Amino acid sequence: MIRKMGITWHLRLRMAEKGMFQTSDLVPVLAERGIQLSREQVFRLVTQPPQRLSMDTLAALCDILQCQPNDLIEVRVVNAQIPKAASGDGPAGAAPTPRRSTIQRPGSS
Repeated sequence: MIRKMGITWHLRLRMAEKGMFQTSDLVPVLAERGIQLSREQVFRLVTQPPQRLSMDTLAALCDILQCQPNDLIEVRVVNAQIPKAASGDGPAGAAPTPRRSTIQRPGSS
């Protein structure tokens, strides 16, 4: 069985609890801690769960928001366990396996 995991990202909530409502509020306080991110990068960091996050950035966010990493990141099961396929057949509802196609031009054999 494969167990699919995901995260819920609570950065925006933790910011609001500290009275920080603009994503740009983080730019200067991160810079004070040696984390140089553009306004666009900070916007993405606040509005969507990061796929990768440096430990330095995580530590800076925890310092700024006076919280622990588990206050920012909630690990959860994305979906129920999926049986691992024993053969080439995928689980029910999976995308079909691609096949090589052959193109034949008119008049050629």
